[in-house]
Amino acid sequence: MADKKRILVTSALPYANGPLHLGHLAGAYLTADLYVRYKRLVGDDVVYICGSDEHGVPITIAAEKEGVSPQDIVDRYHEMNKKVFEDFGISFDYYGRTSSKMHHETSQEIFLKLHGKSFFKKKTEQQLYDAKFNMFLPDRYVKGTCPNCGYTEAYGDQCENCGASLSPTELINPVSALSGEVPELKETEHWYMPLGEIQPKLEQWLNTREGWKANVMGQVKSWLNDGLSDRAATRDLSWGVPVPLDEAKGKVLYVWFDAPIGYISATKEWAIENGNPDAWKNYWQDEETELYHFIGKDNIVFHCIMFPIVLMEHGDYVLPKNVPANEFLNLEGKKLSTSRGWAVWLHEYLEDFEPDLLRYALGSTLPENKDSDFSWKDFQARVNNELAAVLGNFVNRSLTFTDKFADGKVPELINPSKIDSGALQAIIDQKEKVTTAYEAFRFKEAIAESINLARVGNKYFTETEPWKTRNENPQACNNTLHVSLQICAALSVLMEPVLPSSMKKLRDQLGIASEINWNTISDSMLTSNTKVDVGEVLFNKVENSEIDKQIQKLEERAAANNPASKFPELKDNIEFGDFMKLDLRAGEILSAEKIEKSDKLLKLQVDLGIEKRIIVSGIAKHVEMDSLKGQKVCVVANLAPKKLMGVESQGMILMAEDSEGNLKFAETTAEPGSPIT
Repeated sequence: MADKKRILVTSALPYANGPLHLGHLAGAYLTADLYVRYKRLVGDDVVYICGSDEHGVPITIAAEKEGVSPQDIVDRYHEMNKKVFEDFGISFDYYGRTSSKMHHETSQEIFLKLHGKSFFKKKTEQQLYDAKFNMFLPDRYVKGTCPNCGYTEAYGDQCENCGASLSPTELINPVSALSGEVPELKETEHWYMPLGEIQPKLEQWLNTREGWKANVMGQVKSWLNDGLSDRAATRDLSWGVPVPLDEAKGKVLYVWFDAPIGYISATKEWAIENGNPDAWKNYWQDEETELYHFIGKDNIVFHCIMFPIVLMEHGDYVLPKNVPANEFLNLEGKKLSTSRGWAVWLHEYLEDFEPDLLRYALGSTLPENKDSDFSWKDFQARVNNELAAVLGNFVNRSLTFTDKFADGKVPELINPSKIDSGALQAIIDQKEKVTTAYEAFRFKEAIAESINLARVGNKYFTETEPWKTRNENPQACNNTLHVSLQICAALSVLMEPVLPSSMKKLRDQLGIASEINWNTISDSMLTSNTKVDVGEVLFNKVENSEIDKQIQKLEERAAANNPASKFPELKDNIEFGDFMKLDLRAGEILSAEKIEKSDKLLKLQVDLGIEKRIIVSGIAKHVEMDSLKGQKVCVVANLAPKKLMGVESQGMILMAEDSEGNLKFAETTAEPGSPIT
């Protein structure tokens, strides 16, 4: 065996603001677990670390919606998600949380070390502020139109449509997620990471990385080509790790500064739990350690640029050897969306199916280099046509025949034929292929090559026809059963990373001791006369009715969360000529004043380019008077004049009413007077 490696593996810390779904499992956890389980079998010294990210803005938003404290939210989902990971066999050595005392202390220590080295830039800048809630708005508390792609639901830190990284002040028409009001700009002081200044040093380090995925390095180089800029390390929030400076009261560390440090603090807690408090240093401060971050593509910039810069400038920590990030998983041909109910929750999946089935189905279609799709029909096909019909069928044939015709014991192999030897050689060949795939983070390939050994076994079993040779040539029959059982034994270890629960059952059936490793995979794992047990069938086929039930559940949930269901039904069709009678024009509000004795109506002076008009609009409760001047609007310009509260209105301003009854301007950037067609 090669020298034993010391390996530290991390998976992205999931936000503790909701349950886990398929996309989470496919993105950062299943792949890491496959790699960790393989590496443990190889015999390497592996520690697998993860935990709950409990300081993100999504936490505080969830708390506000429910009217509870952020701690209540994170306590609930930390325990819930931890259990789901356990149920799916995700084999963390330690699952921590960023609200822990150890995490706060570790994050503050790293911040202070960098501060002492004059790493940060202290800046006074204008940031968006919600006057109604009397607070500065963190990135995710601001929504608006993406300046890059025009998506109208972009967040202040990132557009989820095009993936562009943003700052709140870059958004077009920003709106506070708290009040729904247009925020104002107000001065605040923060500490920034000077990423641009460190970029040459980072690039030099990145050039030493080998074997990184093209999709990962491509995204990193795209950021570098645009040039890195200063990035805030602190925020104006009450929930998070307090900035450990007297001059920074009321400020916390930016979640993307403190969250990756959670890997370090959790490793410290793991070391304490195992009775060796200093053991964490071996994994974080010894250059012989190989560090791997398993993440989704939305976290690439933080794990390949920001966190490495923090570690690099601190000076005492190892840097990642690889960051094998996955792309996104779609669901039934559509983008996963928890807000629209288009998701499969892992805790609900477990109510109907075994975890190994999903581990295999997802593992076979992982979004390793490009987005992939999960469908229930494909899940059924993977289970029925591969797990049941290939792997399960081969195991069942081998054990059943042995039970019936060899007294339930492994027969002796005598004078093997060429086809016998070829089948045994396939064990060695497939082991080599699977090893190569795992080492290169090609998990789909590793799984495919693993089950290919079962295909070889089925083909061999059929070609050697033991149902005939048991009478015609008993030794040939015994040889078939011996070889088939050796293949089963090899499969029980080869597929252990993918199907841990099922392969444990198979090893029990084969009488294999629990102590196994990758080196035990050979063509002679079972000794002759070893007792085997048919046991229960490893995989049952999934019925159409079970799949129909899952699809129906998904569609019903999506329908219940469909925004269209919150709005009035569409009106009856009109003729094109009727529409053409409308004269719609771009306009700009010049002034606004309240109309006496009315709490709804405003008197607006609107520039229509060719003339200025007075328009009365019932929007007083939906807008801020001070923000109306300069507002671009769409106007029905040929509506017959009508007196309202004694004021003649010469047109109508178009508004949109959202699902909660709030009115928003139907805007246009065209110059006043432009026809809207």
